[in-house]
Amino acid sequence: MELLKKLARKKKYLVWALVLVAAVVLIKLTLLAPQKVKLVSLEKRDLTAQVYGNGTVEAKVVVGVSSKITGRIIELCADQGDYVKRGQLLAKLENNDFIQQQHQSEAGVNRAAASLNVEQANLQKAKANLVLAEKNAQRYRTLADKNLVSKLEAEQFENTYLVAKEEVARSSAALESVRMEQSANRAGLGFAKSKVADTLIYAPQDGVIITRDLEKGATVSPGLAIFTLADPQTVWVKANVDESQLRGVSVGKKALITLRSSSNEQLPGQVARLGRESDRVTEELEVDVAFTPPLKSFRLGEQSDVYIVTETKKDVPSLPSAALVAKEKKRGVWVVENSKLKFKEVTIGIVDRKGFTEIKTGLEGGERIAMAPPPDMAKFSNGMKVVAQ
Repeated sequence: MELLKKLARKKKYLVWALVLVAAVVLIKLTLLAPQKVKLVSLEKRDLTAQVYGNGTVEAKVVVGVSSKITGRIIELCADQGDYVKRGQLLAKLENNDFIQQQHQSEAGVNRAAASLNVEQANLQKAKANLVLAEKNAQRYRTLADKNLVSKLEAEQFENTYLVAKEEVARSSAALESVRMEQSANRAGLGFAKSKVADTLIYAPQDGVIITRDLEKGATVSPGLAIFTLADPQTVWVKANVDESQLRGVSVGKKALITLRSSSNEQLPGQVARLGRESDRVTEELEVDVAFTPPLKSFRLGEQSDVYIVTETKKDVPSLPSAALVAKEKKRGVWVVENSKLKFKEVTIGIVDRKGFTEIKTGLEGGERIAMAPPPDMAKFSNGMKVVAQ
């Protein structure tokens, strides 16, 4: 019986010893095990630096097509989404009143023309009478000087001459008055015709109808848009770019545009204009990026992503961007030497959005660079043991 008790106690101690050994082995295999890392090295790649911006599709030239006069719409010749040419008829307004005014003005012009003919005839008659009266007055003045006729008779012919002279002046003034009336009537006719012409609404330029704001039967007033017209040649993306990323962004730089409606397609573009005032709250600047070539189908206001190409380099040494870390305000990498980590400071160049960064200085090219998930890399230190995956 005593023997069994002794064996039981020894067995108990043996079990605890095995548990302790297993725990030590487990700790060494987990907590004390060398950090597993992925090893990378410098490779030469073609890199492209891009600046990101987010914005919406807009048109530089957007025109509200309205009427110069107040009138009722009787016909619409275009609809939303239609492409129109400059001078194309878009709408008609009621024009009966204006046509009657035009007819009235035409009658006034014709009446003035007839009056002009009458006054011209009166003037010619008055001039002829003046010539005759002047001759008679001269003749009787000579006869009176020779006492062949009485002075009273000569004075009568002199008075007739003066009356004829005044009649010529009156006819000239009447003729000028009729001419002025004729000019006024012609101006009135031109105004009436312009009012009739204003009842026809034409496209002011080539473009696409973005909206049709009024319908047939509506009364339009000056300044109230019937259509909104946009020039497709001036459609671009108004992108907002962080001020810290503006270096290298300039007019003419190429860009890639992704629309929300076609997120898997990248459209070519070009920086067309840079803003001159940043948003003081978001610290972003507006950059207008034009489509090259212009879009045939677009929706104003559509969300878009823009990647502006600021620099391109071919066959330059680079590393995956995930291999770079910041330590004590220095950029560098963890080099693996004899299974231990060593921090090396590097100078970087352009950063490609595909996940690679140019390495200018700091590495010779044969080093093995450690990579691991960011939480693990945050714990890296000089001399720390690692093992390659």
